Amino acid sequence: MAADDFSGVAPDKGPTIVGSSPALRRILDLATHAAAKNVKVAITGESGVGKDVLARFIHAHSPRASKPFVALNCAGIAETLLESELFGHVRGSFTGAYRDKVGCFELAHQGTVFLDEIGDMGPRMQGLLLRFLETGEIRRVGSDTATRHVDVRIISATNRNLYDMVRKGQFREDLYYRVHVVQLEVPPLRDRKEDIRPLLNYVAAKAGEPLKFSDAALRVLEVYRWPGNVRELQNVVEQLASMVHARAVEPADLPAAVSSRPNGPVEVLHDRRRSIVTDLYEGLTAGQLHFWEDVHRLFTSRDLTRADLRQLIRRGLIASGGSYRGLLRLFGMAQADYKSLLNFLAAHDCRVDSRRFRTEIPSIESPLAATRASR
Repeated sequence: MAADDFSGVAPDKGPTIVGSSPALRRILDLATHAAAKNVKVAITGESGVGKDVLARFIHAHSPRASKPFVALNCAGIAETLLESELFGHVRGSFTGAYRDKVGCFELAHQGTVFLDEIGDMGPRMQGLLLRFLETGEIRRVGSDTATRHVDVRIISATNRNLYDMVRKGQFREDLYYRVHVVQLEVPPLRDRKEDIRPLLNYVAAKAGEPLKFSDAALRVLEVYRWPGNVRELQNVVEQLASMVHARAVEPADLPAAVSSRPNGPVEVLHDRRRSIVTDLYEGLTAGQLHFWEDVHRLFTSRDLTRADLRQLIRRGLIASGGSYRGLLRLFGMAQADYKSLLNFLAAHDCRVDSRRFRTEIPSIESPLAATRASR
């Protein structure tokens, strides 16, 4: 899929979706059928696959297409402000409320509200959302007036496993069944290799400077597993458009994160069901990925969630016996990065308590570190 924010297509016509692979055609067929019915849709899939684009596609092919489409990223808003964003507030209801504000549900009356990263919603907001889904009633924060009734269709999205969160008590079971009437799983880009070339050409054209790719460069790009999916592809093409002019893109022009991967059976036989966390962990411990170049980049571009990063660090601590210094060796990082890593994790609330993983085991070296030591 191509991201709607650079598709250049008017909202009422829907987003441009690029590709014709069987996996993509199947999900679009399912989405078209779901769009015709006034049911809640939950879109799942890895970060960067285009869940927001599919949500806009559903809205554009639904009877509500002429009405507003309002999107809200639940992970990008503090919990204390999320209620105001959804339900609105009245002037003076809290510090900083200098005027009345209309919430997303009112703005999208008779249209569609897209709740991205719904799995990051806290317990209180889950309860408020559940009540709204049951009654359709809203009351602005700080309002003493009667509640209002709005008619909106809810489409939600997440790259987290909500069913596992329900089992762990992190997501309400009753809300889970409310939003999961129809579930659509968007396939990752590595599962639809046929779409890579059309996407490259489309994104390059939208970048304002069409690119030509040599056959060798195309082979590298098609073998690459794209952990950041379409969003990462867009980023790579925009980098190339700013650097390569008046000639074809060659493998040497590609970012190191793309061109340094081995082009062989390891990529072809990749278990596509594994999560991005597993892929990053194996890439780091094998020396094929670098924390600051790959993990940090994916996190700051919001292709990796806080939950993903915590899980990655947790796996490293388990393997290192609860030692952050051992984790540095495991991930092929310099010991001088110790404070930088801890500060980075703390700043983004991703620090994992290492005490419960501490065991009496020998220090661990990554395969990369072992190779360097033997030289």
